[in-house]
Amino acid sequence: MIDNTKTRGYGWFAGLCVSGLLVTYGVWLVVVDAPTYRFVVRLFEDEPFLRAVLEELGVLAPVLFIALQTLQVIMSPIPGEATGFLGGYLFGEWLGLCYSTIGLTIGSLASFGVGRLLGARYVRGLVRRETWDKLRFISDAEGTILCLIIYLIPGFPKDIASYLFGISPLPFGVFAVASTLGRIPGTWVLSAQGAHTASGNYVRVIVLTAIVVAVALPLYYYRTRIVAWFAGSAPRARR
Repeated sequence: MIDNTKTRGYGWFAGLCVSGLLVTYGVWLVVVDAPTYRFVVRLFEDEPFLRAVLEELGVLAPVLFIALQTLQVIMSPIPGEATGFLGGYLFGEWLGLCYSTIGLTIGSLASFGVGRLLGARYVRGLVRRETWDKLRFISDAEGTILCLIIYLIPGFPKDIASYLFGISPLPFGVFAVASTLGRIPGTWVLSAQGAHTASGNYVRVIVLTAIVVAVALPLYYYRTRIVAWFAGSAPRARR
């Protein structure tokens, strides 16, 4: 009979090797300032260029857009606020939401997996000391509601949180569901704004923006207290 424990061990080792190679390759691209790296960065920084590339790709545009949303999460220092808006602008409200959600989910799960495979030492090296001290409570989190709240509240560093949840006791399946559901409202808003802008419905854009600001500002202002309250009431892992 096959030793399942040994098989799982080989699987984890293979996953660790693949993740290590991908991370090493990514670091090498950044260090040598490779054309591929410059192209990806320009896609995020130059919105007209990104729009032109997506339009030229035709039917392959959704694939590139999903890949960019995935990279936005994995390479968390890259700003990606405009991509959700652009998704709605190019693909429409609901397709834009769908493509963005797929990409963000893949990126979140990949970051979670890297954190779980490589551990706290690697994740700690990704963030500044102040950020680690502020968010390290996530590494003890195992509550579904806390995870959902963190991804729901605007202004919270969700991409870094994906790595931190990877070193927490939170099960993979629970994280997948909670993080995806938590991202959907904000992603839908960006997609809807982009779609209405593309169709010229500027009144809807203004009204939607006003409603979002009215709801999001208090959540953003009190985000630290809200998260702290849920973190304090959620069960913690025993060390």
